[in-house]
Amino acid sequence: MSGRPDARTLRDLVLDPGSWQSWDSPVPTRDVPADYAADLARAAERSRQDESVITGEGRLRGRRVAVVAGEFGFLAGSIGVAAAERLIAAVERATEEGLPLLAAPVSGGTRMQEGTVAFLQMIGITAAIARHKEAGLPYLVYLRHPTFGGVLASWGSLGHVTIAEPGASIGFLGPRVFEALYGEPFPADVQTAENLAEHGLIDAVVPPEQIAEVADRALRVLSARQTWHLDVRDAERPTAEDGTDTDDPEDGRSAWQVVTASRREDRPGVRRLLRTAATDVVGLSGTGAGEKDPGLLLALARFGGAPCVVLGQDRRGQSLSAPLGPAALREARRGMHLAEQLRLPLVTLIDTPGAALSREAEEGGLAGEIARCLHDLVVLKAPTLAVLLGQGTGGGALALVPADRVLAAANGWLGPLPPEGASAIVHRTVDRAGEMAAHQGVRATDLWRAGIVDRVVPERPDAADEPAEFCLRLGRVLGEELAGLLGRDDTERFRTRLHRYRHLGR
Repeated sequence: MSGRPDARTLRDLVLDPGSWQSWDSPVPTRDVPADYAADLARAAERSRQDESVITGEGRLRGRRVAVVAGEFGFLAGSIGVAAAERLIAAVERATEEGLPLLAAPVSGGTRMQEGTVAFLQMIGITAAIARHKEAGLPYLVYLRHPTFGGVLASWGSLGHVTIAEPGASIGFLGPRVFEALYGEPFPADVQTAENLAEHGLIDAVVPPEQIAEVADRALRVLSARQTWHLDVRDAERPTAEDGTDTDDPEDGRSAWQVVTASRREDRPGVRRLLRTAATDVVGLSGTGAGEKDPGLLLALARFGGAPCVVLGQDRRGQSLSAPLGPAALREARRGMHLAEQLRLPLVTLIDTPGAALSREAEEGGLAGEIARCLHDLVVLKAPTLAVLLGQGTGGGALALVPADRVLAAANGWLGPLPPEGASAIVHRTVDRAGEMAAHQGVRATDLWRAGIVDRVVPERPDAADEPAEFCLRLGRVLGEELAGLLGRDDTERFRTRLHRYRHLGR
């Protein structure tokens, strides 16, 4: 495909003008067979590169970043020992200097001329990236056309955020190799950036000219752990009318009125909240492992300048025909791990009529995913903040509840089943649903009095009647809460979380 930028052109398109500094050392002379030496010489002349990767640093919207990029013009971007050494050295330097790392792979895979020793270089590259991520440093990946083989199966698939070039061919086994081995062409439209995005393997398809904007927004969140206190100084603070821990939220609404209000189709959900009250929003997509559930929205964002990873149950993406499934919870766990790796607060926004009840959900391990979400949240090292935004039905809601702080919208609620289901179990009829909701104490008011919810955000009288005002109110509260969590001692905060759920209701 023509018109695609090479490594140098892409570098100059993304980085601030004049900011590039190469980290590449000359490639040492190699004792290789004559035909391979001739291949290397021709590749260098054709590509004006001495190897298949370039490394260095530059500025992205003023921020210092490290860059590793493939060059397809040099032996199809293949990775041999020298290219791997250059890559590993660059990743290690980025880690030592505390820099975010931007990677732009393009490759046919490992270098066949160097055999198994080249193939095994993927282990060393992966180890270097793992250490970079363990240091809490961002790793962003832009997959280019084409990216195949060991490159995709190592440094191409480890990004905290992964985007791809439109129309790029991306896959494990190259179509030419597949056809040679199996005697038939590989199915069309499978190994494409767009198909990978559709199946939750990458986060988005982004043209080259938009990379800088997407990367900048992502890094404003991912790199904010050390600078958040500067970012929140000028943020709008909650007013006395926005609700505090000590405000009794009782307003005379019955439990059934709360449940009914939470089910209004025009009630604002996670998408309206992010559009109205958040900044630097970068949507992520899927589990990264081939699953994507429309019932869950995963994003990076900031509220009041404070950075966070957002896990929001999307009311628009759930219905009787497409309820929240196990893939949504696996996607949620991706967000949890992202927050922990980057030491960012995690915000869970709970708004679900209930998780799927189906053969597919059972065979997909729904109960196990609820358990694993609970496990991961309870022991998560990152600060956590849960919000009962609307309906909080059953295990699908429970999976995202454990947190250092729990908030609720005034018409948010939490119960083990929809009230109709609880009524059917206890009274053998759904007609006493309102009575069961009251008896079980599902309202935000009841949860606050029981110590389950720390703070209730008012609705006047219903978020559906004041969507913008409610979202701005909640956004102010979230900013304050996140700043408070970021300012706490990690050991004390974790101990308090464990104590909370050890003694809840006692």
